[in-house]
Amino acid sequence: MKPSYLTDQAIQNFIQSAFAEDIGPGDYSSLAAIPEDKTGKARLLIKGDGILAGVEMAEKIFKAYDPRLEVELLKKDGDEVKFGDIGLIVKGPSASILSAERLVLNCMQRMSGIATLTHRLTQKILHTKARLMDTRKTTPNFRIMEKWAVHIGGGVNHRFALYDMVMLKDNHVDFAGGIRQAIERTHEYLKSHHLELKIEVETRNLAEVREVLEVGGVDYIMLDNMDYQTMREAVAMIDGRIQTEASGGITEETLSDVAECGVDFISMGALTHSVNSVDISLKAF
Repeated sequence: MKPSYLTDQAIQNFIQSAFAEDIGPGDYSSLAAIPEDKTGKARLLIKGDGILAGVEMAEKIFKAYDPRLEVELLKKDGDEVKFGDIGLIVKGPSASILSAERLVLNCMQRMSGIATLTHRLTQKILHTKARLMDTRKTTPNFRIMEKWAVHIGGGVNHRFALYDMVMLKDNHVDFAGGIRQAIERTHEYLKSHHLELKIEVETRNLAEVREVLEVGGVDYIMLDNMDYQTMREAVAMIDGRIQTEASGGITEETLSDVAECGVDFISMGALTHSVNSVDISLKAF
């Protein structure tokens, strides 16, 4: 099932905004050099190994730019690909293929990089109950694609934005005057505004974990930048009453050790802010 943020309207809004940025009043290179009635076809060439993501998006981009374009999908999102594979073939007006090319490649290269990293890291914690989760550390105006890529790679999407979940982080707690005050004010606010949102509270030590448990009324406890022993003690203290998320400075090298502490989720900003794109190109033939 697709994530709830992947509505047709949201996708089309992204596509039209990206076309406005990249094409503006016209792709004058293609309009000037290519006869208006010229048709052609091109292959999407995979030039690196990994998990392919953005195939469905590519078809939507081509169709949004020119409904006359025909797209034959040879691979699907989530497929494992290798150098030399062909992801799709697009046929139709040649100028339209070239005008849409860069947006297709920009999306697919980055999405495939994110999906590839997510898949690789997910494999490292399959022996535990922990699930790998993304964050809001995304590229402005590209979050929908980056979150989608994490989903394709087998990861879990955390909240999409500030409006669909309450997360009381250290600064919220400090500005509110403490954990109890932050949680109680949040409950009052949600009730008065008729909002039903899940609540997560970030904790920095066992004393804060204990206080969250005493106050109650939250759905997740984040264990932030805790060493392994402290994290294991926190998980034991919580004892399954509230779901747990480990966060802060977690790397590929430490991921498995963190998962073995017994947490439910592990969030890593690196899934979306520190990835290498998969090399993909579009070639006429």
